[in-house]
Amino acid sequence: MMVFIRAYSNRSCNALSVASTRCSLLKGYFDSRRDQKCQKYSTSTGILPKNCKVAICGGGVMGASVAYHLAQLGWGPQTVVIEQDKLGGGENSFSSDLVGVFKPTLSQVRLCQSSVKLYQELESQGFQTGWKQCGSLCVARTRDRMIVFQRMKSQSVSWGIKCEIVDPQKAKELCPLIRIDDIKGALWIPEDGVADSYKICLSLLEAAKQKGVVVLEKCKLLEVVCDNGKVVAIDTSMGSVDCDYYVNCGGFWARKIGQRSNPSVKIPLHPVEHYYLRTNPISNLNSQTPVVRDQDGSIYFRELNGCILAGGFELEAKPAFENARCPDTSAGRKLLADWDHFHVLLEQLLHRVPSLANASLDSLVNIAETFTPDCKWIVGQAPEIANYYVAAGMKTVGISAAGGVGQGVAQTIVNGYSQYDLYELEMSRFLGLHNNRRFLRDRVREVPGRHYSIQYPNNEFKTGRNLRMSPIYPKLKEAGAVFEQVMGYERPSWFEPELSKEHLHSYTNTRKFTMAKTNTFGKPDWFDIVEAEYEACRENVSLLDYSSFTKLDIQSKGREVVDLLQYLCSNDVDVPVGSIIHTGMQNVRGGYENDCSLIRLSENHYMMIAPTIQQTRCKIWIQRHLPSDNSVSLTDVTSMFTAICLMGPFTRHLLSEMTETNLSPKSFPFFTYKELDVGLANGIRALNLTHTGELGYVLYIPNEFALHVYNSLIQAGKKYNLKHAGCYAMKALRVEKFYAFWGQDLDTSTTPLECGRSWRVKFDKGMDFIGRDALLRQQEEGIKRIYVQLLLNDHDPDTEMWSWGGEPIFRDKKYVGATTTTSYGFTFKKQVCLGFVQNLDSHGNALPLTNEYVLSGEYEVEIAGTRYPAKVNINSPNLPTKYPDKERESYLATRDKMVSEPLLRNN
Repeated sequence: MMVFIRAYSNRSCNALSVASTRCSLLKGYFDSRRDQKCQKYSTSTGILPKNCKVAICGGGVMGASVAYHLAQLGWGPQTVVIEQDKLGGGENSFSSDLVGVFKPTLSQVRLCQSSVKLYQELESQGFQTGWKQCGSLCVARTRDRMIVFQRMKSQSVSWGIKCEIVDPQKAKELCPLIRIDDIKGALWIPEDGVADSYKICLSLLEAAKQKGVVVLEKCKLLEVVCDNGKVVAIDTSMGSVDCDYYVNCGGFWARKIGQRSNPSVKIPLHPVEHYYLRTNPISNLNSQTPVVRDQDGSIYFRELNGCILAGGFELEAKPAFENARCPDTSAGRKLLADWDHFHVLLEQLLHRVPSLANASLDSLVNIAETFTPDCKWIVGQAPEIANYYVAAGMKTVGISAAGGVGQGVAQTIVNGYSQYDLYELEMSRFLGLHNNRRFLRDRVREVPGRHYSIQYPNNEFKTGRNLRMSPIYPKLKEAGAVFEQVMGYERPSWFEPELSKEHLHSYTNTRKFTMAKTNTFGKPDWFDIVEAEYEACRENVSLLDYSSFTKLDIQSKGREVVDLLQYLCSNDVDVPVGSIIHTGMQNVRGGYENDCSLIRLSENHYMMIAPTIQQTRCKIWIQRHLPSDNSVSLTDVTSMFTAICLMGPFTRHLLSEMTETNLSPKSFPFFTYKELDVGLANGIRALNLTHTGELGYVLYIPNEFALHVYNSLIQAGKKYNLKHAGCYAMKALRVEKFYAFWGQDLDTSTTPLECGRSWRVKFDKGMDFIGRDALLRQQEEGIKRIYVQLLLNDHDPDTEMWSWGGEPIFRDKKYVGATTTTSYGFTFKKQVCLGFVQNLDSHGNALPLTNEYVLSGEYEVEIAGTRYPAKVNINSPNLPTKYPDKERESYLATRDKMVSEPLLRNN
């Protein structure tokens, strides 16, 4: 055996000699690990049936969890699990087995909390899980890391996580192994722990088999058979099985398995090298040693059977199997250890735990792990095939997610929906570009490092950029645009005047791409720039690029398209030609599946505008409800149009100079559509709205005319002092105006009644629509949460931490909810928070709400441990302006009563 200090800390060890000893070390390690495993349960049982309801591919902990929860819901005898190798990976399985509940979002936290609850229940029933509640200790080397921990501590109230901020001395008491002279404090999470993924897998499968689930090893999937876009069977090495649902829990192999169907299912995953180091037993090592995470050093370690197991997430990972030759077995995932690459983590481990220098090494394991391009899990139904589900991409923490994800998938299959809001993890958040192997190879170099890096607000990926760009992108870049990426699309966050000046003085007439960043939790560097853009939007003329918005054309020969949209939409879409209707598309629970604007181009032709992140999601939602006779056509035209928004009180004057069309309010009223000529270009779909409540127009321009129209607008706009504006200014406008956006404020569990949009729900439109019954029940019973706007008082934006979303809200000192979207309000001159509040009883149950209850309390918002008093609004405020306009004042995001959109009221 080697000693750390001799083996590598001085880097004198020959890497090849280390590699040559690795096999024997690894064999010893796996022999000891196998001895520790539970051999109580049988593995493969039964024979492959001819038919079933659900076929699950993958006998790891995720597949086991889905099978277990299907069995709990009564579908055990109709469920089959197949595994190409050995269940749970066999004795060669490897994982750090950390179970931490803190995750980036509430939905992910809930899934992890359900996992912990499940493992505790299994233990109480006599099943082995290896669950040990040893706690987690996260140490901070920097002030910004401490701010992260303080924000987490504040969020813990909303998320139901017990934790506390501790000083360095207390951290040393909790874990005497660590060095503390360079840390500023730590976050202690006492209910975190560790478990054994192999034991949990076998225990879940044993419990599932007791309820009738058939489990088969050495059964390889050959093909998922589809008919008319729906799963009907699977072909395996043991035969064929007719099935109604299929679940891809293939883990490392999920992407490859996705290709075994027609059409193939795009599952964007790519492996990277991932390292686990284990010592030999250390004398007097406390078995309750907490899991220690030193994110600033990119490392973690835990106690395992008297040894130390350690690893980390290096800032730049090494992609594995770049030649696309995916191994067929778990053993094939194990790679030679690259000590030079691991050295950066080893140095940090020796720094944080100096005593490791005297420990002897058992093994360094390099195993390929797969990661998604956005650092989130993949859960839900595949866009390409109905009843094809995926639960994969767990990024080394599958054991933390398995219990909740398995339950969520099982509930969705059986009931049609889950108790968890899984929209942010759904596969429909991706486009085909995200599955490109070269894109994935480059992206996964930086994804693992994001696990432990400080996630500042509006954090951007650095790889995979400049993929989708509007035709006016070069002009925007010349104008000083600083870009963010959404769905692969580059769109301006703000415009940097100095960058524009650089272009003017550049001989090459080109400028380097500049990426948006906000490396602070306080007042950002771009504050003054965005304030000037905001001012132009409200009081002058500004130009914004809306090209990334989702754009769909929906049409039919007869009234079929009207009937379809009336069924899908909660608002009345049978409006006069030329009208724009804003509507939700609800699910059976009344929640938002989509929030969009519909433009009636002709009697049987609509154009739909939806959020950028909805491009795949809303298209699939509509496709799955299209008439079977193909009478309605659906076309994604997102890439066919460049969308330019002109915003501000003088936009009518500017646009009138460029078109012969009468733009007067009587001829072209607010919330209507016309087809215009602009400059020399024709066929431009012009909408009299801005999506933020300000005056202005959105021009949907055929791409071939985009540069001409842009240049013409810039030239004509000079005398109006036209200014470019980006998404950050747009966000400030909509937050002040109290506009909710899908994916930020609205989700699949939020109803129109809860967010002040009941006036957009037409129960009496003469046709049933999805979610109508649920909304009627909620209307009768009363809502139990309400969307509010909070204006922070006694908050100094120059010196104090900002609200960036997710902060707890208190009413009369009692927790009532959390913020969703926040921004600085440049008219209010203070921070503005949007969010939901409830009336919770002593047991945490939500009671029906009234406006009087909401408006009568004294509110506070807690930011990183400090509470700030706040004024609450439940309806859109009327903001003062130099140029008041009846149209702008008439259209607010929320209100108590309104029969319909302005056009229809006037008619």
